[in-house]
Amino acid sequence: MKTLLRSCLVAAPLALASLLLSGCKPASTPSATAATPRIALVMKSLANEFFLTMENGAKAHQKAHADQYELIANGIKDELDVGRQVELVEQMIAQRVDAIVIAPADSKALVPVCKKAQQAGIVVVNIDNKFDEAVLAQAGVKFPFVGPDNRKGAKAVGDFLAKRLQPGDKVAIIEGAPNAFNAVQRKLGFEDAMKAAGAEIVSSQSGFWETDKANQVAAAVISEHPDLKAFLCANDSMALGAVAALRAAGKLDQVLVVGYDNIAAVKQLLQEGRVLATADQHADQLAVFGIEYALEMLKTKAAPADRETPVELVTRESLAAK
Repeated sequence: MKTLLRSCLVAAPLALASLLLSGCKPASTPSATAATPRIALVMKSLANEFFLTMENGAKAHQKAHADQYELIANGIKDELDVGRQVELVEQMIAQRVDAIVIAPADSKALVPVCKKAQQAGIVVVNIDNKFDEAVLAQAGVKFPFVGPDNRKGAKAVGDFLAKRLQPGDKVAIIEGAPNAFNAVQRKLGFEDAMKAAGAEIVSSQSGFWETDKANQVAAAVISEHPDLKAFLCANDSMALGAVAALRAAGKLDQVLVVGYDNIAAVKQLLQEGRVLATADQHADQLAVFGIEYALEMLKTKAAPADRETPVELVTRESLAAK
């Protein structure tokens, strides 16, 4: 009996010490606690069909590869709600996801919080809208960009439009948000094409990616420049706004419109010739490209490097050929 009691008295402190030690272990890295990696997809406005398509493509990919990773998909309600997107990244850091794949609403403002994520041991992959190189350099951080060459894509659209223009024709650009790298690149691509065609750019204003705002811009431009020949819109949502403004002004058959993104809402307009051309950067696959690269980085621990993804010109003729 004394032997049994002595054994219990010795064992109890050892068990307590073991519990205390296990409770004092340093926090594990994100990937160490999950059976499968958790990937967070943080997008811009899900009110924009492009990003809804992106989300659906990512969810379909995860469903087909459920044994390889878990997906947490989030987006903001307004293209300009940068603060909310910062909050989403903060939440993903708090949840200790393994990787964040992000289409930033602002090429500069999202850099600090993504740096914070990287410092927490989270892999960060930039898609769709590239982070500002100068801000990245100043922050001393690098994230791989997986996405298309927006300038090249916009130039291809502009070059197609140029075939229908004469030197000296007046055209207008409806830009995306000025704080977005892809908006700047698309504007430059449109300018490249119009300069080569000898067209005169009489207006270049932001529609902030949104149909209603682009409609207001287009209506004002039509009124100010009644001899306008074309609108070059940095996304299809804004192209829809330009078409609506032309319809209201009775000029649908007088002014050409091109867009960018190839959302479903413009397909009928392409077939009717109301939208002359757009660019397809494969929204349903763009997030998937980023997710696959994030998984690769988690597995190989490879240094980040940019990867260019395809962008294709879409016209009535190319739709008919499919």
